[in-house]
Amino acid sequence: MLRLITLVCFALAVPVLGILGSWLVLDAQSWAMLQHQFATVLPGYAWASLLLCAGVGLGVVLLGGATAAAVSLFDFPGRRVFEWALLLPMAMPAYVAAYAYTDALQYSGMLQMTLRAWTGAQGALWPDVRSLPGAIALFIVCLYPYVYLLTRTALNERAVGLMETARLLGAGTLRRVREVALPLARPALAAGLALALMETLADYGVGAYFGLTTLTTGIYKAWLVMNDRMAAAQLASVLLLLVAGLLWLERRSQARLRFAGSRSGALHAAEARPMRLRGWAAAAALLLCSLPILLGFVLPVVALLKLMWLEARYGEFGLPLERFVQWGLTSLKLAGISSVLAVAMALVLAYAQRMSAGGVWLKGATRIVSLGYAVPGAVIAVGILLPLGWLQEHAPQLGLTSIITGTITGLVYAYLVRFSGVALQSVEAGYSRISRNVDETARLLGASRRRLFMELHAPLLARSALAAALLVFVDVMKELPATLVLRPFNSDTLAVVAYQLARDERLGEAALPSLAIVIVGLVPVLMLSRALRRG
Repeated sequence: MLRLITLVCFALAVPVLGILGSWLVLDAQSWAMLQHQFATVLPGYAWASLLLCAGVGLGVVLLGGATAAAVSLFDFPGRRVFEWALLLPMAMPAYVAAYAYTDALQYSGMLQMTLRAWTGAQGALWPDVRSLPGAIALFIVCLYPYVYLLTRTALNERAVGLMETARLLGAGTLRRVREVALPLARPALAAGLALALMETLADYGVGAYFGLTTLTTGIYKAWLVMNDRMAAAQLASVLLLLVAGLLWLERRSQARLRFAGSRSGALHAAEARPMRLRGWAAAAALLLCSLPILLGFVLPVVALLKLMWLEARYGEFGLPLERFVQWGLTSLKLAGISSVLAVAMALVLAYAQRMSAGGVWLKGATRIVSLGYAVPGAVIAVGILLPLGWLQEHAPQLGLTSIITGTITGLVYAYLVRFSGVALQSVEAGYSRISRNVDETARLLGASRRRLFMELHAPLLARSALAAALLVFVDVMKELPATLVLRPFNSDTLAVVAYQLARDERLGEAALPSLAIVIVGLVPVLMLSRALRRG
């Protein structure tokens, strides 16, 4: 059984191995193409990606860190609401916010037309939102919750109590923040930064819609436009290298983060109270916490609702209801199947690891599954199609192409590679709360391993498994890059339809599937905010 589990887990590494294996067949033609890329497009792709990451990284650290410090260390009007409301932009996919802001801020949009009518100005009143600076601003307001969540957790564990101690020792406010809070929050800031940058590099919807020349958009251009799979694989390997570096940074920061809190520290923090702000300081904190919620969630939702209303009032609403239902059912089917399989595999893998006390091969398989979330969807799609093309060329009688690309099998496989790590992390967190003494007692009473899992572990892991299923479900609903490449004929999802309609400048019709994705994404965000309030 353990061998089968290990083989299944290593099968999830095939896309990454396929990308890396492309360098093993580097012939003269491929080498010439690689040299051509280095001389032409690759520097531009890399430079645009680095600029995007630099801008997003600086923005999410400043915004996420500042909001986390505000709600953790200080008390001001509305603080209780902001504690959970600052997570709302997590439910807004960046490409959906891009559609909303493009319609609201473009030259022909209602806002610019109204301002030009009032002021008599001519021409554009501000630069086009579909640009690199616009993408940076968009990613910042959509991805800062990664930094906010981890930093707030780190600060709540010990910073409040230690800040109070520093105050009693005579340290001023700025000195306490600089010498106490910031050092405690540094590992959490780095971990949240790495997660936000991985999401930025994995994005395709914003880059393609804004016309950016990043590594991710370059991969799709090489594969779908230039029809050069080796060039796509080589670009994917460069992107994979960048993501591996970010993943190393995130894991290193998380390892340091474990030393940031303890039970005594948590109790100490509970006894201390955040510093009360008054006057201009309270107003500044209120403005700081209101702006990201307004820009990252409220305004995009309002813009999408306005688009739907205008489309229904002045147009014929060219999106047939039966087609929308079909796309919704396809999305729900894919998300449901993937979440069930991911949670089942996570339960089996976590249980096997617990019972075997961690063999070398099983630990390696677990690490492979946990790394999947760091691999961008573009890399996974190319990594699946490369070995599939090789097999089709050397063994066409197997008919694997029709199975992988002609059915939803390839999509579900890509989703499992990408999101099984999310389910595994949630299940492992549930297992960490179950003492091993419980297992030993049950085994001494004669319970078999099957009965131990079914009657003891399963009920205790029910909430963790449900949370894992919801997280995978929502992630699959939002996934765009892998779905664009691997979806079979007539199996479009809400994310794909929203992207295609927006690309064709049919933003009014794209608003409905976009809002559906946002509504589904609210479920885990509200669950997370509820758990944080209870904590």
